[in-house]
Amino acid sequence: MSSTKRVIAVVGATGAQGGGLVRAITAHPSGAFRARALTRNVDSPAAKELRGLGAEVVAADLDDEASLRRAFEGAHGAYCVTFFWDHASPEKETEQARAMARAALHARVEHVIWSTIEDTRRWVPLADGRIPTLRGKYKVPHMDAKGEADTTFLELGVPTTFFHTAFYWENFIHLGMGPQRGEDGRLALTLPLGPARLPGIATEDIGRAAYRIFERGADFIGQRLGVASDHLTGSELAAAFSAIAGEEVRYNAVDLDVYRRLDIPGVDDLANMFQFKRDFEADYCGLRDVARTRVLNPNLRSFAAWLAENQRRIALPPRA
Repeated sequence: MSSTKRVIAVVGATGAQGGGLVRAITAHPSGAFRARALTRNVDSPAAKELRGLGAEVVAADLDDEASLRRAFEGAHGAYCVTFFWDHASPEKETEQARAMARAALHARVEHVIWSTIEDTRRWVPLADGRIPTLRGKYKVPHMDAKGEADTTFLELGVPTTFFHTAFYWENFIHLGMGPQRGEDGRLALTLPLGPARLPGIATEDIGRAAYRIFERGADFIGQRLGVASDHLTGSELAAAFSAIAGEEVRYNAVDLDVYRRLDIPGVDDLANMFQFKRDFEADYCGLRDVARTRVLNPNLRSFAAWLAENQRRIALPPRA
């Protein structure tokens, strides 16, 4: 029976999005798909864990198109995603996406999900000074590079769903973006969003939604689809943290000019990203429809539910 299962090749299978999809495939009771987990290191602990779940683990590198062609060979579907923060090069990001598109075309993959994001230059041209221009040709490099690569999938005629994810709730665990204790001893969640709402979702829920897109196939080919479990203001996020912290967490709506001076990697890119999400809230939130996401993933978890499940993993600074 296993030979009849349709193979889904998952790029970045040991990462956030890819890992969520591999787990969704291997855990699904229908057994309709078989996960082919693509990774640069097939012997890593994460790769071994996926193999233990029943996934086929194969070596592939986004900088080696031939390896992608081999990894996509015979696959019904492919989940394509890039990893900007590994190298911080928008040009490399775009070329890696194009390599995946060409490999999918060569392998005659029937359905590609391309994890993309808005090219912000459609809203803010380079000559528009509202958002600073970076590197001479981008507004938000890590976003614009992905959005620019959409054209390759379209021009090559690759059967593609353009999949827009949202802020990972896991960023509050892994990237140190959770509440911090200030000099006054109080906990504060600092984001340069003003009163705007932030769409977010857990990575496991991204994987479950992507599974459903592959399952429904033709319904979503050629479509642009965003996912989120909540659209929350900074104050609402802080209130959810307060519920697990046992003390008040206030929202520090830091000014963008202040945020841009923070000593964190890629702060100029991140600041422009937050400004885009703030200034074009209606468009950004509108694409990431919560009700539609829940149709794809009926077990979608709210931020409060995810936070309750993961509160032990979130290191809130103790009282002095």
